[in-house]
Amino acid sequence: MDRGKLLTESRNPNSMNIDSASSLEIAKIINEEDKLVPLAIEKELENIAKAIDLVVETFENGGRLFYVGAGTSGRLGVLDASECPPTFGVERELVQGIIAGGEKALTRSIEGAEDFEKDGAKAILGKNVSAKDTIFGIAAGSTTPYVLGALKKGKKLGCKTIFFSCNSEAKNLVSVDVYILPQVGPEVVTGSTRMKAGTATKLVLNSVTTGTMIKIGKVYENLMVDLKPLNVKLVDRSNRILRQALSIEADEAKNLIATSKGNLKIAILIKKLGIGFTEAKELLSDYRGNVRVILQQKL
Repeated sequence: MDRGKLLTESRNPNSMNIDSASSLEIAKIINEEDKLVPLAIEKELENIAKAIDLVVETFENGGRLFYVGAGTSGRLGVLDASECPPTFGVERELVQGIIAGGEKALTRSIEGAEDFEKDGAKAILGKNVSAKDTIFGIAAGSTTPYVLGALKKGKKLGCKTIFFSCNSEAKNLVSVDVYILPQVGPEVVTGSTRMKAGTATKLVLNSVTTGTMIKIGKVYENLMVDLKPLNVKLVDRSNRILRQALSIEADEAKNLIATSKGNLKIAILIKKLGIGFTEAKELLSDYRGNVRVILQQKL
């Protein structure tokens, strides 16, 4: 493939003279280009919604989500996956990031690791993927063999598949269930997809996992009621969440956290329904942990 024809590899006319610009002018040029990213994502919202629904179905059927990428794309996948357990209280195995080159590639460039489809296929086989799982390929430029190999192997295994790229040519390279293809345009520094394409990647991955977690009941109103209070900041946030959700004072919130053994969902149900720990726990089990649905049924 002539990669020079890809949108992400083309030259940006707005930054042709950036090497002679002042520091403030450079910052302004970058900022103006960055403003285009959410507008490009806006055009992909229906596909993002499809991806959310697909991952919800995956989780409800006992499956997992695997991000697969190389370089910046791989690092952003690993980042999003690693943030799900502390934010939403899910098991670490539920959302996983796979990066070409392995853990070493998280902190240093291992560019050659992305060049072979067979290695991407091997990587997901090493995770014992099945038809229950979803493979989410991330390749800003669309052509990364490692990512394409993982998606093709996933498709053969019956997995659900999603492909994120900032090039529309992605549709010609591999068949998947959902394409998310925001056209953010040429980068300020030609081909540096760590910039606008990287920003778009971060925004889309956050939207997919956050939207999925909301749909499976990990959020009540707009509060992260399944977080694990494992450090001082999160203990403080847990107290604040209960105060906001229940309109109570800090001391009562502290007592509720103790009564509910640190489970904020149980604490909310105890307070709002006037029930005990055991009954609240059983309700959560019966309603798949969805506090809003429980309260709609019981209040």
